[in-house]
Amino acid sequence: MKLADFDYDLPDELIAQHPLQERDAARLLVVDRGRQSIEHLFFRDIGKFFIPGDLLVLNDTKVMPCRLKGSRKSGGKVEVLLLRQKSGMSFSALIKPGRLRVNEEILFAGGRISGVVNSKDQITFNASDAEEVYACGQIPLPPYIKREPQETDLVDYQTVYAKVPGAVASPTAGLHFTRENLKKIVFCGVNLAYVTLHVGHATFAPVKTEDIRQHLMGEERFFISDSAAGTIDQAKLNKNRIFAVGTTSCRCLETFALGKKEGQTNIFIYPGYEFKMVDCLLTNFHLPRTTLFMLACAFGGEELIKRAYQEAVELKYRFYSYGDAMLVI
Repeated sequence: MKLADFDYDLPDELIAQHPLQERDAARLLVVDRGRQSIEHLFFRDIGKFFIPGDLLVLNDTKVMPCRLKGSRKSGGKVEVLLLRQKSGMSFSALIKPGRLRVNEEILFAGGRISGVVNSKDQITFNASDAEEVYACGQIPLPPYIKREPQETDLVDYQTVYAKVPGAVASPTAGLHFTRENLKKIVFCGVNLAYVTLHVGHATFAPVKTEDIRQHLMGEERFFISDSAAGTIDQAKLNKNRIFAVGTTSCRCLETFALGKKEGQTNIFIYPGYEFKMVDCLLTNFHLPRTTLFMLACAFGGEELIKRAYQEAVELKYRFYSYGDAMLVI
């Protein structure tokens, strides 16, 4: 299974740089696997695809303001993406530029706090707590959004149900929901369950092996409460449909199907995988050659998903994090 099989052409102008003013005003491309059909609607129409008893599973992780801009004492610029707090004030991180010296001190927020580089992927701060560190940070917009984060991104890049701090990127399929349309969905007899998967760098790590089966996914932290696990198990027992909101919820559910409900997951889903939990998938449009696109192809079928993407390009859908949505049923 070759990496080149998961490539496609996308004009730069279709990569959404800003969110829409109304979350549920996004377009919705609906892929019906049974009918092998594609339909074009708007996200606020999504309620028509639910029936009473369906279970909607959402990832309630919250994005941290983990992108820090600092400077060397020599004046050179430094950028740090905090991945996870390790112990004390030490964090695993992506640090640019990579040529920084071990034990070099970096200044942040005009010198209000500083950090010492322990290695190419770890930094220790002289702050009183993690909150003080994150107070110096920005929301970590993806690199394909060619602008600096704005104050509005603090809200726009979070789902309305974000609750558990720990992600370095948003579970973007959930960005389209408003509190109002979630209430309407519940009113129609649909159940909700919240799981937590802290979106990490592993989700976006590039696939570098030509045979994708040789790619090793990094680990990401996840947690499914006893209450959510019971709701999911009951839905499966009742043969109700389970809708995964986003690839992260999907991976969380499929890890749960293997008998694990918390800890680390490195599950890699690509065509040929047999889904055990997820019946329907809501997702955004993903970058070519990524594990996210491979998961969508695994769920919807390569030929059908690639045709859907081609139609999305032709009809000028908005792509990636702040873009439009796709529902695969």
